[in-house]
Parts: sequence; structure tokens; C-alpha cells
Amino acid sequence: MAIAPQLRRQIEAGNFAAVEDAWLRGLEEAADAAYFVGLSRALAGAGEEERARPLLELLDEQLQAGEHWEERLRVLLRAGQLLYEPVALHGEVVATLRNLYPDSPSLEGLMEKVGLQRAVEDFEKNRRKVRRLRALLEFDRGAVVWMDGKGAGRVVEVNLQLDNFKIDFDRHPGLRVGFRAASKLLRALPPGHLLRRKVEEPEALRALAEQDPGALLVALLESQEEPLTAAQIRRALEDVVGADRWSAWWAAARRHPQIVSLNRRGQQLYTGTASGRAAREAVLEAFAGAGVEGKLALWRRNVGRWEDLDQQLAAELARVGEEAAAERPGEALAIWLALERAGRAPAAAGWSADAQLAAAPDPASLAATLADRPAREEAYRRLRAGREQDWPEVYARLLEREEDGRLLDALADGLRKARPELLEAFLDRLLAQPRRQPAAFAWLAERAAQPVAAGRNPLRLLQQILEAPRHPELASYRARLARLLESGGPLVHLLERFDEAQAAQAEKAIERAPFEDYLRQPLLNALHLRFPALRPEATVPLYALPSSIATRRAELEKLKLTEIPANRKAIEEARALGDLRENFEYKAARQRHEYLNARLQKLQRDLERVRPLAAPAEAPAEVRPGCRVRLADADGTERTLALLGPWESDPARGVISYEAELGRELAGKRPGDTVALDGRDYRIEAVEPAPEAAAGASTGGAKKVS
Repeated sequence: MAIAPQLRRQIEAGNFAAVEDAWLRGLEEAADAAYFVGLSRALAGAGEEERARPLLELLDEQLQAGEHWEERLRVLLRAGQLLYEPVALHGEVVATLRNLYPDSPSLEGLMEKVGLQRAVEDFEKNRRKVRRLRALLEFDRGAVVWMDGKGAGRVVEVNLQLDNFKIDFDRHPGLRVGFRAASKLLRALPPGHLLRRKVEEPEALRALAEQDPGALLVALLESQEEPLTAAQIRRALEDVVGADRWSAWWAAARRHPQIVSLNRRGQQLYTGTASGRAAREAVLEAFAGAGVEGKLALWRRNVGRWEDLDQQLAAELARVGEEAAAERPGEALAIWLALERAGRAPAAAGWSADAQLAAAPDPASLAATLADRPAREEAYRRLRAGREQDWPEVYARLLEREEDGRLLDALADGLRKARPELLEAFLDRLLAQPRRQPAAFAWLAERAAQPVAAGRNPLRLLQQILEAPRHPELASYRARLARLLESGGPLVHLLERFDEAQAAQAEKAIERAPFEDYLRQPLLNALHLRFPALRPEATVPLYALPSSIATRRAELEKLKLTEIPANRKAIEEARALGDLRENFEYKAARQRHEYLNARLQKLQRDLERVRPLAAPAEAPAEVRPGCRVRLADADGTERTLALLGPWESDPARGVISYEAELGRELAGKRPGDTVALDGRDYRIEAVEPAPEAAAGASTGGAKKVS
């Protein structure tokens, strides 16, 4: 620890009286532990350990008397060797920890877990153990913690056997986090922190959200070390505000005078300030240093908050717009439309939006530069009103550039009424090469059942939609396209335009589409309902003894109620351990998950088609499932076989499945017929009912008839 240069000079000069005076003044002024530790180490470095010891004793007595346990622990860990022998020092450290955490339910167990009570004479190791112990005690039972993706929760158990913490989050109760992963995944929330208050006083926060939206937002932002994005704010507060009220709450809260919106590397961030004046000054400072896009973003977010600021920012934007009109018309157009929307456009200016759009040699390119959707929408409207001669051609070019669905609707609607051939040509190109304009193709797919798609080949449109996720350019639109397959979605209505030949091709396209079964099946069902000839044949029954059926049903219930839930819990616990790439427990749990789900699906399919197999009441005329067959060869060697279901099959005991090759060969034969078995011909001597249980069948061994 560094000490004042004059004190170091006093030590070097041997003026220890001055050093002692400085020490005593420090005690009177309640200097922090670092001061005393640094001074005592400097004395020790000068060979004056014996002079440092009584001074440390004075400090130690004062810290104990004042119950300053945090400060005492720092002194003991950094300079305690000058004050106590190693074993005694260990005892003092442990006693201080017990005073520092008097209500901790886990202190003793965690001290044992980190090995603090072992090798008590090794001070350096014990110092590391104390650091480890205190890191774990941050998450002691009752602590309120934050975990990304889970929110705030309370630690409800410290499991010393499994080395993990059990935490109750709102949507993830009972989540376990390992001791090793805790410091990486969890953050202890101090008293008064807004996210902690969500756990401790949720009703008070809900009332604050209702009564003063801005105050709640300010409280959140003040509790954070860094500004937050709108998405992060929503994740933190949506459960307090309510999803149904979020939009209205957010619109009101972000206009609080202490809220400042920032743009960093293209990301919109929000932070809080100490006062409305500070917020206003922060906006002015950010505006002065921003480019045109940044200035416009700050204008849109802050217009209407302060009248004098509006006037100041509007005048600056008008100046920038007028300068940009000749060389950078896109910037000038964006500025004009933003000012006009707020009622702040300059009067009688030659660079108005109408003037720029009318004079532009390529108005489509000019309008397409507008990043703000409402601004583009207004520009499109003005193009149609101001360019009577060529606006359809401009709209056709804009269709090739636009990605917003609402604006594509407006452009398409305008062309359908004025120049439908231009719209048809665009749609044909879009259907032929959807990867050139992914957003526009997703727009067309969502309108598959609407008039805009009526002239398209319905089979080709369906095939392109179903194949889209296979293409990298369209992969990001998979979720939007998946919704089209749901019952009542536009693809179901698209089926109404198919003929028989197209329906057969559509069935193949649906079956191989890269979507989950639960998404494809409703569309297949709708197709089969409209075209019954495509329906698959009836399910082939599976026959089994009632006891076997009962066994499989019990296995299915065990999977559903015990094994799969336990596996899900194991996955969550393994995921909490950290890096999934090197996490053996996570990989093993995931492999187990895949096996259990595959087994569950197979059991469900089999039990849906299973039928009870019972032995006939009397000897049947021919071999069929449920029978026992007695065979004999030319030498008189006998064999007995039972023909049962695949679940009972046990060839070693003479139980043959009716689905096996030998079972199919035996089926339908009568007494007196012959059958080849193990390279020898056997004659069927008798056909009789099989025993009720497969275990009663003959072992199938051969014996000589005397």
C-alpha cells in the first residue's frame, strides 16, 4: 500500500515518533484500513516489526470495540502476520468472519467446503480461501440475485453436497447454479436496488408504474452501471408494468425529464440523469456531436419535451438541411420531413420535400434513402401526388427496394389500380427468384390468400415458401413463414386453388419441407380433407398380449411423469455450470433427452395402433396369431412354437412374432402342411390355443419320440 511521501521520509530518517503521531491521528480521524496497512508494512520493511506490532494492536482493539468487522478483516488479511502467529491469526480471521456474517445460515458449512478449517498455519492459502468463501457468501440463502435471461430471484438453498445454489426465479423456480459458475452467472443485488425491490416489494413497484411511469424508469436506470437498450428495459420491467400496458407505459416513461436517449455505434441506449436540466444539457451535447442521422434520431425522441430546446434544435436542423440540399438531397429530404411532422418546417424554403422530389432525376433512389419508415411513407404519397406522369414507374422501381410490408402494400395497391402490368411483372420476378428480395418474398408469402397473389401459380408459390428456409438469404424469415402453416393460415386457403395433379405435388413438398412435424401436419390434414384420394391407408394394427400392453403403458407413464422431467431438470442444472462446449454433463443430459423423446414418440405411435391379442377359445383350423403349433420332422423330432406379437417375441423360448419371416410362413397353414425350419422340413401335427401368458410356451427344444 502506498503511503504519503513525508511519512516514508520520516521512516527512512528514523523519526518514529512522528510516525506514531500520524498513526494516532489516523485512529482519531477513523482513517480506512488501507492507510494503516500501508504504514505498518512500511515499518516492517524498515525492520521495525516490533514498533509496528503495538500500533496494530491499538488499531485492532479500536476496530473490535467499534464492531468494524469489515475493516478488521482487511487488516488481518493484509497485515495480520505482524500482529499474530499463524494459528492465532487463523482463529482471529474465523472469529471476525463469524461477527461479519452473524445471521448466515451457511457460513460454517461453506468454511468447511472451501477448506478454511484445514491447514490453518498456511496464511497465504487461507487468504485465498477467505476470498473464495466471501464470493460464495454473496449468494447465501436469502440473497437476491440477478441472472441474465432469468431476471431477479432469491437463493432458497445452499446445497453443500451437490456444490450448488438453488434459486427461485419467477419463471424458473428451483433453478440450480453450481458454486464454480455462480460468480460468472449471478450478480448479487444490494439493498434498495430496483431489481431487488421487484422480489421484495413487487406491489409497491406496480403502484409506482401506474402512478409515475417516469420515476420507475429513472429508478431502474440509476441502479445500472451502464445505459440500457429498450429491449433490456422491457425484460427488466415488463412483469411489473404488464405486457398489455407496455406500449402506453413506455411512451410516457421515456419522456420523463431525467431520461436521456443516446446512440452508441448505432445502438439506441437510455440512461438517467440527476435532474431535468442535466438531461436537457446531455441532449444538447449529444446533438452537437452527432451526424445527420444522429441529430434526426435525437430530434424525434426529444421533440416536445422542452419548447426552447425544440426551437434551438429545429433551427440547427434547418441550417444543416439547406446546406445539404444541393450535394446530399437524401439528408435534406429526411430533415425536411422530420421538421414538417413536428410543425417546425421553415416557411417558403426552396429545399422543401415537394421541391426535391419533383426535381429529382431518380426519385425512387432519393425516397429509398430515407431510413425512417413514416418518412418514406410520406415521400411515397408525395411522389404519387406530385409526379402525375411517371409515378407508376417510380413505384415499380421502389417495389424492388422496399422491405417494409406496410409500404409494399401501399406501392402494390397503387400499381394494381393504375398499371397492373408493372405489378404483375414484379411479382413474377419475385416468385421466380425469391432470394433476390427476401423481405419482399416473405411479404408475398404472408399474402398468399389475398388478391395480390391471385394471379400466381399456387403450386409454385407453395413450393417456394416451403423451401425458403433452406436458403441462407431466407433463413432469418423462417419464423414468419412457419406461422403460415398453422391451421387457418394463408397456405390452407392457397390449397383451394389446386387441382388433383397439383395437390399430389403439394403433398410431396409439404412432407419434405424443413419444418417440424407439428407445423406440417395441419397443412397435410387440410390437403387430405380437400383431396381425399391422397389420404394414407389405414394404420396397420399391432397385436400384443394384454400384459405386454400394460407394461408398455406403464413405461410410457414413467417416461412422461418421471424420466423426462428429471432429464429436463438435469439439463437446466448442467447448463448452469457454464461453457456448454466443454460441459460433459450437459452433453450427456442432451443425449439422454434425445433418446427419451425418441422412445416416447415410438411408444405413443405403437400404443395408438395396438390391439389386444387373445388365444382362441378352441383349436383353430389354421395357424394364426395367438396359436401354438406342434411340429414333427421325419425322424420324429418334435418342436412347439407359439405365434404371438412382436412385443412377446423370444425365439430362444419358442415364441415367434407374427411379423417375423417364420411367422409369416406359418400363418394360414393347416395340420398336415409342411414348413421348412432350420434347414429341415417339419409337418404340422396340431394347431391349438397358445397359453394365456407367453412364458407358458414351450422352450422350443427338440426331443426324440420313443
